[in-house]
Amino acid sequence: MLKTLLNDEAGIIISAELVLVLTIAVLAMIVGLSEVAVAVNTELNDVSNAIGALNQSYCVTGFCSFSNGKLKGSKSGSCFQDALDDCDTNTTCDIVAGASNNTTEGGW
Repeated sequence: MLKTLLNDEAGIIISAELVLVLTIAVLAMIVGLSEVAVAVNTELNDVSNAIGALNQSYCVTGFCSFSNGKLKGSKSGSCFQDALDDCDTNTTCDIVAGASNNTTEGGW
């Protein structure tokens, strides 16, 4: 029985080095996932800024139709101007803690 115990290699001995390496790996993973969360939130804020910057204004011109000098039909024009909302001018990422206030207005 003692010979079986000495030859058994199915177990693991937790040493100080292994504990230190695993602790550093877990801390690095936590920091890395935190940075991934910041990057995802920043990109989602960019998407929301792009959607808010869409101009929804439109205009439709009218027309008149004449036949033999008589008016056959007409349609007056229509127009809608997109009003500026509060979120249309959002260029900062206030939700994410620690993100810089760098914006790229008008290009890269």
